[in-house]
Amino acid sequence: MKAFALRGLAPLVAALALAGCAALAPTQAARTDAAAGPPKVLLWVGNSFFYYNNSMHGHVAQLVRGDKSVTHRGVSVTISGSGIDWHDMESYLGPDRIGKYSFVAGNEIKFNPPGKQFDAVMFMDCSQCPVHPQLKPVFHAYAKKHSDTIRAYGANPVLFMSWAYKDKPEMTAQLAEQYTNAGNANGAQVVPAGLAFARSVARRPDLELYAADKRHPSLAGTYLGACTVYAALLGKSPVGNAYTAGLPADVAAHLQAVAWDTVKEYSAK
Repeated sequence: MKAFALRGLAPLVAALALAGCAALAPTQAARTDAAAGPPKVLLWVGNSFFYYNNSMHGHVAQLVRGDKSVTHRGVSVTISGSGIDWHDMESYLGPDRIGKYSFVAGNEIKFNPPGKQFDAVMFMDCSQCPVHPQLKPVFHAYAKKHSDTIRAYGANPVLFMSWAYKDKPEMTAQLAEQYTNAGNANGAQVVPAGLAFARSVARRPDLELYAADKRHPSLAGTYLGACTVYAALLGKSPVGNAYTAGLPADVAAHLQAVAWDTVKEYSAK
């Protein structure tokens, strides 16, 4: 397992916000599991940041449908407002539970073979928990606990780096540091969605990525998150993908490019 150092993260994100074109290479990623190949079935464990706008995992599925070179589906387990410690990962991965059957075309039910149902599990903490003075230790403790549980199950752990609040852009660097540290400490891949949000804001500040509460994602924000997951976990560029979530073509193209640029630079070794 190879870890990567954080070098000048806060100045980097500040430069990104000001210039809109600053490189993200110094924000080094935790090691990835590219050698294992993209996950065919991914379990999403999180909160409302995932389930807004008809669920981010559904948008990833739509991106995949236009690409015959990959096979992928997702299952989402979310609790409103949940922290990382609200989720009982062992119960989710128990036999004959989540993932034992799927809904396929025509709303038919397909029973999946018994045994391991997921190749990877992607999880996140509450939006401010990794940087909250009282909850930061909980984040790191459960990042390890959940990663160990997921590996014991035979799957790869993945951390989803969430984004800053619209009115607190300084959270970008703070969240990126904690998620990257947790990824490095646990040999887990990190999806840099928060850095993608910052890059998009820098390039197109007029494009609204947030709901009215300045926390949850707008449809464009959810689509950007989905493109970042697609790029990071499947190792594929979303640029040119026909699925746009109903967004204007220029907006979708911008978000696709932002996701791909962010993942490439975050994962650069």
